[in-house]
Amino acid sequence: MVRFLHVQSRQRPPPPICSDCPAVQAEASPYSLLDISLKALTADLEKFCTERQDGTLCLKESERLPQEVADRLLQTMAFHELLNDGTVGIFRGNQIRLKQACIRKAKISALSFRKAFCHHKLIELDATGMNADISIADIVSGLGSNKWIQQNLQCLVLDSLRLSLTNPYERCFNQLPGLRALSITNVRFHNEDLVEIASLPRLESLDISNTSVTDITPLLACKDRLKSLSMHYLKCLTMTTPQVLDVIRQLKYLNHLDISDDQQFTSDIPVSLLEQKDILPHLVSLDISGSKYITDEAVEAFVKQRPAMQFVGLLATDAGYSEFLSGEGNLKVSGGANEIQISEALKRYSERSYFVKEAFFRLFTQTCFMRITKPEILKLVIVGMRNHPLDLAVQLTASACSLNLTRQGLSAGMPVRLLSDVIHLLLKAVENFPEQQQLQKNCLLLLSSVRILQDVPFNR
Repeated sequence: MVRFLHVQSRQRPPPPICSDCPAVQAEASPYSLLDISLKALTADLEKFCTERQDGTLCLKESERLPQEVADRLLQTMAFHELLNDGTVGIFRGNQIRLKQACIRKAKISALSFRKAFCHHKLIELDATGMNADISIADIVSGLGSNKWIQQNLQCLVLDSLRLSLTNPYERCFNQLPGLRALSITNVRFHNEDLVEIASLPRLESLDISNTSVTDITPLLACKDRLKSLSMHYLKCLTMTTPQVLDVIRQLKYLNHLDISDDQQFTSDIPVSLLEQKDILPHLVSLDISGSKYITDEAVEAFVKQRPAMQFVGLLATDAGYSEFLSGEGNLKVSGGANEIQISEALKRYSERSYFVKEAFFRLFTQTCFMRITKPEILKLVIVGMRNHPLDLAVQLTASACSLNLTRQGLSAGMPVRLLSDVIHLLLKAVENFPEQQQLQKNCLLLLSSVRILQDVPFNR
């Protein structure tokens, strides 16, 4: 008689995973037909285009795109940094219509910008971080040449640009009286510019973070319509704390206020604001992340006096550890006390490297003994890594978090697309920082996963 010995498998069952997680559903699903088409188009633009005499590209006459698809095409090209004087020629003429234009990090001249984008009926434009050959004045004057845009452009993002290449005292924003939201962070933007901006008749949202403003008193000109104000790291501010609070007190319709500090500016405005009872009655969102001397008691008292509040930013503070501020209820909290707060922080601060690093550090401690696969967390880690490829602290902490999130079988529940993205970014980080042994070690440990070696496509 032959007896078969059934050896009990010692392989551990896969860790639990939330099948309803949006990250799982999105990343495990096939790419949409639109995504596949745009990827093919941007990978071989010349194949679908003809070349004008000036060297710019033009889509073939048969290639006409709906407006929503055109917006996505432009966004995809911006994401892959494909926008230059030649490729933006695609958006000239009447063949394509844009509505929400993203031209981040585009390397184009003022003339190319005017020809490619200023004839469209734009309601939004994000021109963050464009090359040094084009200024804010060039962009605004180009947009102002279109009467429809003058009255209907609602949102304009001009972060990390220069005001003017020739005349630093040039004023131009009055050409866009229909503007409702303006972001002009990391710009040498002065009090005189703020005076002009505050006079825009429809302005409701303003971000002047990390500018050269010394006095925010001009904001009183729009006190009856301003609903959102971000002004973190106003390093040149000369006003006293009582003077600043007096201005803020008069912004009675403000729903959102961001006075967070990711530059260790150590202002006492946030802690003083929390002590005020007769201020900002309609506030819904307050961000004081990175501030000193913040306590749970002070934050709780402030929030309870304003029951409509939905968010408070507390990352890199001493607050956020009480049950009331856990972030588990209707009040969202960005902080470092638990996974919910850290996730909220990574969503809100993905472009602020100091806060990303701080959130990753807190995430590392939270995930050291993780037993549940968390694709939604890994997806947030990927976004932070992608946004700060040359920040060693971000890449190092991200690699450690990625290792925690995929170790000991946790990778089995991760969508292949997420694993592929994180491997690609880690290999890029190792390339950018070849002398960092800990980064290399984390990358190699991640690559030692059987799941990754067998199932995940990457450049071996």
